Amino acid sequence: MTAVTAGTYRGRPDGGLPAEVTSFVGRRHEVAEVKHLLSACRAVTLVGVGGVGKTRLALRVGHEVRRAFHDGVWLAELAELDCPGMLAQAVAEALEIRDHTGDPPMRVLTRFLHDKQALLILDNCEHMIGECAALAETLLRAAPDLRVLATSRQALGINGEHAVPVAPLPLPSREVRPPLETLVRQDAVRLFVERARSVLPTFTVSEDNRDIVTRIVHRLDGLPLGIELAAVRLRALSAQQLLDRLDDRFRLLTAGSRAVLPRHQTLRALIDWSYALCLEEERLLWQRASVFAGTLDLEAAEAVCSGNGIDLEDVIDLVIGLVDKSVLIREDHPGGVRYRMLETLRQYGRQRLADSGGEADLLARHRGYYRDLAAQARQELFGPEQVAWFARLQREHANLRAALDGWLSPPRDTCAGLSMASDLLYHWITSYYLGEGRDWLARALAADTEPSTARAQALWAASWLAVIQADIPAATTMLEESRRIGEQLHDEPVLAYVALFSGMVAMCEGRTEAAIELYRDALARHRRLGDPVGIALSLIRLTLAHSFLGDSSAAIAAGEECLSVCDAYGEGWHKAYTMMALGVEVRRQGDLARAAELEMQSLTFNRSLGDRLGAGLNIEVLAWIAASQGQPQRAARLLGILERMWSSIGAPLSGYGHLARYHDESRAVIRQALGETAFEAAVQRGARIPLDEALAYALQEGKAEQAAKGETPLTRRETEIAELVAQGMSNKEIAASLVIAQRTAEGHIEHILTKLGFNSRSQIAVWVGERVRADGHDRP
Repeated sequence: MTAVTAGTYRGRPDGGLPAEVTSFVGRRHEVAEVKHLLSACRAVTLVGVGGVGKTRLALRVGHEVRRAFHDGVWLAELAELDCPGMLAQAVAEALEIRDHTGDPPMRVLTRFLHDKQALLILDNCEHMIGECAALAETLLRAAPDLRVLATSRQALGINGEHAVPVAPLPLPSREVRPPLETLVRQDAVRLFVERARSVLPTFTVSEDNRDIVTRIVHRLDGLPLGIELAAVRLRALSAQQLLDRLDDRFRLLTAGSRAVLPRHQTLRALIDWSYALCLEEERLLWQRASVFAGTLDLEAAEAVCSGNGIDLEDVIDLVIGLVDKSVLIREDHPGGVRYRMLETLRQYGRQRLADSGGEADLLARHRGYYRDLAAQARQELFGPEQVAWFARLQREHANLRAALDGWLSPPRDTCAGLSMASDLLYHWITSYYLGEGRDWLARALAADTEPSTARAQALWAASWLAVIQADIPAATTMLEESRRIGEQLHDEPVLAYVALFSGMVAMCEGRTEAAIELYRDALARHRRLGDPVGIALSLIRLTLAHSFLGDSSAAIAAGEECLSVCDAYGEGWHKAYTMMALGVEVRRQGDLARAAELEMQSLTFNRSLGDRLGAGLNIEVLAWIAASQGQPQRAARLLGILERMWSSIGAPLSGYGHLARYHDESRAVIRQALGETAFEAAVQRGARIPLDEALAYALQEGKAEQAAKGETPLTRRETEIAELVAQGMSNKEIAASLVIAQRTAEGHIEHILTKLGFNSRSQIAVWVGERVRADGHDRP
């Protein structure tokens, strides 16, 4: 028998791995996690959608751990292998085994590896998942010191395997505009810039093009392959031209390196490959799920996607199959599991759906499902399930938006769109979508002008949003039309709400006594109708109006009655606003401790719901209380928090403008106590506190109090290292600068990330910059 030998490395500096010809960007946490797993587990599989960078991650890990494997790190590239029977032979060739025995390839492999301390990378296993699983399991049993690192669309499913999901690169926020130096350190942007410079050496991200670059990487879902293919287009296009053409991304992104596999040279070919690996019913579900925007849950998938080739009871198994193949991404939410499809895959599925002729029917089913969901949420608005419904609507916002657009785009049923936009009234108010809600209602009202109950309801709903945005003339006009329709149709519910919101208008105009009369009229009508929502809203506004006139007994009576109504129904949101209103009155009476307790109870609920308007009102009153308690620093910081919150909503004291008197009085007291310079510094510091920390500070929670005062949870050495990170130093450079081991520096950085609740070095840099700016502002 002739011996089995390994061949030479043939010039490869890292043994069985190819040299990296382009820079490796990001993935610090993933690299560390996989390295750790390989030290404890014998089989690790990197799982993710095509183009997400599984192969590059595996190779980077292989390069970094090669010294731990005495007999080498070896790469078996399987993507081009079409014959499963040749799998063992292909792996043997990758290991450069020279065998002349004539034994079966699997026996050759096990004999060669049985005493080797090696890492075998099996790249692209998805098209032979069963065969790869069997090979890996056989080799691991035969070779106790072997480790297997696989890449695949789905896990191998073998004993002892640890699957690591590989997500797209982190994307810069589109809601908070980071400093330019922070933006360029974001992984997706870094990759785009580095690949762009390979074809256009002068390319850089500036204030002029930063938004364009941000939108490009977002449009490509942070997929490394898509970003790389897009960046090389800068050889012929400007960044703006590239962005403009990304809607047709499958046609545009076709120019890859000739040195890579054909299916990696175009985005379309890559996704065709994934599509071909799916079962027929999985392909059908992929197409149908593409009508969803954002995410979807199992209930929605069953309602919209079943039928005509997919049995209802089979949907769950098909969803699991698409998750396993990385077409759908599983996400855990407080309300349950949801599924997300990368926009690139969604667009592909939508094209397939359109080609099949089924797009119109699926879009109609999607619209109908979300119209019914909005109606059900409105019916269950006042009760114990209220918070769950508010949270669900926020999770479904992208789908609700898509459904509304469908209903209001001709020649659809515009009346259905009108009703749906009205049914979502509390969604618009309690979420971040106040302005958007008003826009949808305006669009629906313009599309359906018939004097119907649906139009009258939409008019008074839109008037409330206008009041919140301090647009009193528009609110007045809409209420007048709603009243006319209500009187014409003898619609008592419409007239009850018109009276209520007309009272709000009167209050904003300084006509408090007239407002009280309108609120009383609304309350009487809602009582006759047995409408607890209208009763609660009327009582909340009566509490505030009576308090404003100094009628304490009437204010307290209305507030306590409202609390009783809310408690009888197990309702939370209106109760939180009632406590806010009672807090205003109790503070006016001078019981500051009780007032603060009421506001904090209300704020705790509003924070859990994500209601910025409600939270802003609570913080307003807490600022006034702090001023009265002789805490000017805290009060000024709360005013700074408010400036940021009210600007995000669009109007100060939204819908409660009559309370501005208390705001102005307290602001003057705080300014007098601190002096101009210290007052402005404290306000600015408050305005810089991130929202979550700001709410915690208002509730006087310990860590947030520390942060607002400029204190830090870091040790002196950790603070020093954080400052070096902010200077752009690598771990190696930090270690050299401080004369410590690189591993020690890495440990410190991990501790810093944990203490600050961050997940990237760029966040540390922003944090350091904020502290420096805060220190500068706080100096007299």
